[in-house]
Amino acid sequence: MRYFKLVVFVLSIMVATSCKENKKETEEIIETEVEEVVEGTKIEKTISVTMSPKSDSNVTGTVVFTEIDGMVTMEGTFSGLTEGVHAIHLHEKADCSSPDGTSSGGHWNPTAQPHGAWGATTGFHKGDIGNMTADAEGNATISLTTDEWCIGCGDDTKDIMGKAVIVHQGEDDLTSQPSGAAGARVSCAGIIE
Repeated sequence: MRYFKLVVFVLSIMVATSCKENKKETEEIIETEVEEVVEGTKIEKTISVTMSPKSDSNVTGTVVFTEIDGMVTMEGTFSGLTEGVHAIHLHEKADCSSPDGTSSGGHWNPTAQPHGAWGATTGFHKGDIGNMTADAEGNATISLTTDEWCIGCGDDTKDIMGKAVIVHQGEDDLTSQPSGAAGARVSCAGIIE
């Protein structure tokens, strides 16, 4: 009988120790999951648009917008351009239906500012991205990160959804009103889901 009590006592200690270790492992697992949730609270949205040729050009490309914690990064790659400097803007409407791209309206300017260089203290349109340079093969890239935009946030002064990306034939002089005298629209993509 003593032997039986001793076995029961030893088993009780083993079960208690085992439960304590399992509890510790469970607590560690829960803690890890909470950390992942906290780290996962970063708001990330991405939208990619494909550029279509306009005005009898061959200009194509892809523009990817990514928003993380209130900052939107635009990464664009283009081909079929003539060598040199080309303007790129966001326009009012995600409508690329017309052959010359004019169905996209004018520059996106929700705060009624004068046209200008991005970030200028004298003012600029929220769509005044600026210029990019195409190489001898007609390829160009552009990158911009800003807190002036958002993706689908519903703020009329920041939301790029429903706008269009337009690449122009020429260079934006960053001063002519209202559009920088950049010439024909040679590629267009609506920013839509």
